[in-house]
Amino acid sequence: MAVRMVPVVALLAVPLAGCSALDTINPFGAGEKYETKILAETPATDIYDQGLARLQKKDGAGAAKKFAELDKQYPFSDWSRKGLMMQTYANYQAGDYDTAITTGKHFYQLYPNAPDAPYALYLQAMSYYQQIPDVSRDQENAAKALDLFQQIVTKYPSSEYVDDSKYKIQVTRDQLAGKEMSTGRFYLNRRNYTAAINRFREVLAKYQTTRHTEEALERLTEAYLALGITGEAQTAAAVLGHNFPDSPWYKDAFAKLQADGLEPNEDPTSWISRTYHKVVG
Repeated sequence: MAVRMVPVVALLAVPLAGCSALDTINPFGAGEKYETKILAETPATDIYDQGLARLQKKDGAGAAKKFAELDKQYPFSDWSRKGLMMQTYANYQAGDYDTAITTGKHFYQLYPNAPDAPYALYLQAMSYYQQIPDVSRDQENAAKALDLFQQIVTKYPSSEYVDDSKYKIQVTRDQLAGKEMSTGRFYLNRRNYTAAINRFREVLAKYQTTRHTEEALERLTEAYLALGITGEAQTAAAVLGHNFPDSPWYKDAFAKLQADGLEPNEDPTSWISRTYHKVVG
């Protein structure tokens, strides 16, 4: 029995004039046809100005998106570099500090020798600085801000951001010292004197120029007296008295020694004497 063949030509014999068969399966609806269009490239200056306009309207997030378009449309160009810098600034202005840190870091990795490199570091530092919590919480952001501010001062000593960086170095160092003091007091109140001493020691070793030094020396006097290590207690009080004779913390330390029949007496071989004079002297 012969097999009947269906003519393929018959299946293809659909009139091409008028509505095409393809029109009947157009997912965009009747009368609409998909067309491939090549959109004209937006001039870089227009994109940049649009970003600036959004910044003026306090729309930092919208400005950041506009500046990001410069890298997409003009990669590896000077406009891409400018856009990345302004993107970082816009994110910072919008309070999106984590994104500002990311874009600022990316800019610095790509353009470490660019004129804007110090500003990229500064915006990163400020983004961490704005997120510093109170001393009862973890101070990772303070430590990262301090590191970046120090980099600005060291690497770019002529930068316009140096003066403010120096000021904020003092602020962040004081914050980190405050955290050590808070933890040290916690241990001291629970009579864990060794742990407390380690915290106060950190203050003397790393943050000696902060306002917490006087209290750290007084607390060391208190902790060492509690452990019966009178020589170190006397040294802590003596160093405190020599450098801060009018401090109320010295009066407290002196009173604690007197209560035990002791007086301030500096042992030059003590770690307290060597650490303090090594950093300050």
